[in-house]
Amino acid sequence: MVKAGRVLAAALLALIGTTGAAAQTGAATATAPATATRAAHTAVSTAVRVEAVRVEDVPGSWTGTWEAAPSGTAPALPGAAVRNVVHLSVGGQLLRIRLSNRLGTAPLTLGAVTVALRGAAGPDAVPGTMRTVTFGGAPTTVVPAGGDLVSDPAPLAVPAAADLLVTVHTPADGGPATYHRSALRTSYVASQGAGRAADEDGSAYTATTSHWYYVTGVDVLVTGGAGSVVAFGDSLTDGTGSTPDTDRRWPDRLAERLRPHRLGVLNAGIAGNRLLRDGTGPSALSRLDADALSRSGARVLIVFEGINDINGRPQANDVRDFEAAYRAIVSRAHALGIRVVGATLTPYGGHGAFTAAREDVRQRINAFIRTGGAFDAVADFDAAVRDPAQPRRIRPAYDPGDHLHFNDAGMRALADAIDLGVLR
Repeated sequence: MVKAGRVLAAALLALIGTTGAAAQTGAATATAPATATRAAHTAVSTAVRVEAVRVEDVPGSWTGTWEAAPSGTAPALPGAAVRNVVHLSVGGQLLRIRLSNRLGTAPLTLGAVTVALRGAAGPDAVPGTMRTVTFGGAPTTVVPAGGDLVSDPAPLAVPAAADLLVTVHTPADGGPATYHRSALRTSYVASQGAGRAADEDGSAYTATTSHWYYVTGVDVLVTGGAGSVVAFGDSLTDGTGSTPDTDRRWPDRLAERLRPHRLGVLNAGIAGNRLLRDGTGPSALSRLDADALSRSGARVLIVFEGINDINGRPQANDVRDFEAAYRAIVSRAHALGIRVVGATLTPYGGHGAFTAAREDVRQRINAFIRTGGAFDAVADFDAAVRDPAQPRRIRPAYDPGDHLHFNDAGMRALADAIDLGVLR
């Protein structure tokens, strides 16, 4: 709850009661067609006044609604504005943005950050929804190398399943840019970004990118919300194999199933990530706090990671190392009151990295996940997607062609294999 006397220096809602009603309307229309949702967005914007006000009491709790875990760095884009397109799981009355220079090597100057509801397509914003994001009341800030930052609350009510535009202008070369490489989502870049972050018209955003730059999360203030579920894993969670620009990763499908229960879903997957060693992004053990346990409202962690350790170099083939890592994750989560669901590792027979010896390691790891007693519950992804005729392989209907990842149907099968009762 945002307590009495707190000043939201970035422009808060002038009429709190009206905004609460608008947020409820947005939540109710989350599953409506896109045209109805955009109409709801416009209706919400009419209840907002861009002015600083003193709020006695805004009820609710902060819940994570979207996440992208930092996976590496890319060359900086000095002078540019990047308009990141992100898809929310749950809606709320207010929002705040998480930004990162975690993997950077120099201080990062943020010249302007804005947020808006996305229009029908492309980089255009829904008219009237553009908001300036502030940090301690200021529209600019500097993020130290290795640092993460959470913004002030921004006065924008958002419905569930909304597309959001988070625009970041970096006026100078801040060194390597912390990013999420495999976004599976088209975002937009204005090469001459000064003064463009607040443009509702996206015509200046003439270039595209398949990465998310700097933005690592969105939190919403939810009345009656139940918290969030963190999906923690590698490319199988990050969405490799699913259709780009359609939000059909298994965490997206899980968010659809959980929407009536007002639970957010956070995708902390990194393609190429490993459980035991650094690889693409820090190892699961080293990034656990930043990408999962410290996220707003986190109540359940789903761990689906380990296949890259089996297949990587050097190969991990001692099952005891996996057991110790899983137990460490569970212990750290339990210390914060977070329950943990273990997901079995899925088949990959036919993939170039497959060997009988590695399959034996996978089977022994899965036996531990199922029966070792480390987890609060188990999601048997292996059983959900394996081919009954060839259990070392995934079903052909779920295979995008590489025999390891999952197409949209396979992603749905993974999400449907999770018992919602253990998440609520």
